[in-house]
Amino acid sequence: MTTDSQTEPGTGLEFPTGFLFGAATAAYQVEGAATADGRGPSIWDTFSHTPGRVLGGETGDVAIEHYHRYREDVALMADLGLQAYRFSISWPRVQPNGRGGLNQAGVDFYSRLIDELLAAGIEPWPTLYHWDLPQPLEDAGGWPERDTAERFADYAGAIAAVLGDRVRQWTTLNEPWCSAFLGYGSGVHAPGRQDPAAAVQAGHHLMLGHGLAAGLLRSAGHQVGVTINLYDVVPASERAIDLDAARRIDGLQNRFFLDPVLRGSYPADVVADLGPVTDFAHVRDGDLAVISTPLDVLGVNYYTRHVVTGEATGGDDGHGGGGGASPWPGSSQVGFLKGDLPVTAMGWEIHAEGLTSVLERVAREYPAVPLYVTENGAAFADVPDADGLVRDPDRVGYLDGHLRACRTAIDAGVPLRGYFCWSLFDNFEWSWGYSRRFGLVHVDYATQTRTPKSSAYWYADLIRGRLAT
Repeated sequence: MTTDSQTEPGTGLEFPTGFLFGAATAAYQVEGAATADGRGPSIWDTFSHTPGRVLGGETGDVAIEHYHRYREDVALMADLGLQAYRFSISWPRVQPNGRGGLNQAGVDFYSRLIDELLAAGIEPWPTLYHWDLPQPLEDAGGWPERDTAERFADYAGAIAAVLGDRVRQWTTLNEPWCSAFLGYGSGVHAPGRQDPAAAVQAGHHLMLGHGLAAGLLRSAGHQVGVTINLYDVVPASERAIDLDAARRIDGLQNRFFLDPVLRGSYPADVVADLGPVTDFAHVRDGDLAVISTPLDVLGVNYYTRHVVTGEATGGDDGHGGGGGASPWPGSSQVGFLKGDLPVTAMGWEIHAEGLTSVLERVAREYPAVPLYVTENGAAFADVPDADGLVRDPDRVGYLDGHLRACRTAIDAGVPLRGYFCWSLFDNFEWSWGYSRRFGLVHVDYATQTRTPKSSAYWYADLIRGRLAT
């Protein structure tokens, strides 16, 4: 494969032997086939079909037809030299009601996908939950209800029992912060509820579901991890009000999940911050011991940083919203600022140093666990040129900078074992519809034509060591 990209970025960028390079997707964003072969509705089907929820009224009904085109897609992965593919299993595809027996047709799809990956020499890295809760479970109360955690563990055990003979590494949850605080707090993600107490309860039950599932899977001999989206949280100044704002947002974004999972406790200051919202009566004796079931790996998703002030700005809430309900229960007064750094099409600052910071922090402050960057990438306005090529030098620069940040962390002693680019394909970008493109591979949504961008060729060259000299 020849490259049409600039090749100077990446020069001299080498990684230890065995470092795993992959790319990632999520079921609702790529699969389509929303009603095929017995798949039931998820909260994202309901949310996207509700007027006003998704930009342009777009849905994941068709997405990029990965359900029907997975063989073509795996062949493309092989051409790019990917060593691993991180994908999610659609819970409503394999268990439409969120309980009971598995839907064999749905299981068969993932079985075929895994076989195709292994035949191509690509390691499957399935995630059990990437935000697509079966709608019947939401109708019964969703993640704020304890029963949902138990249903998730049942599902995890059942699907691992039929696919686990070919899977080395399972991930339970992807970004529980988003599921809890965007889904039940600000309401900008499915299921679209705006209830601060319910958001906190959802966060706890997501982690409880993780712990229950991790215990089942580890007892069956599987390796298990969870993926948390972390941010480098920076105060706007050294004023006490800004330092407190940074403490609060770091607490809700990072420590609310890291501490229970890795230390078996909630941070006392976060519990105090949330006092006006909840008394934590939903946390039962023994829950935190379950949540802190030992991990084989911890996944870190990183995109940008947060710069915060204790003075409300009335604008961005740090996650693409503003002016509506806050995703920060107990700390909605905190304001989010933009500096003078370049930004992506999402409006997110490009701050690669923050990735080094969060990796070093986890390694320094928490019990030792192998780390993987399980998502990292950027959206830009990618358009094919007159020759049909998709040149995206900004993405190449973004990836180069963040991979160098990974290398810096490794050199500092961080046990970082791999990197997954987000995303392999342009796809349905949640409440942004199809308006934001994160992919290494351009997708023409009208024809479903896949065209590797210059960043894809650059990444392929990096994986194969062609940029290391």
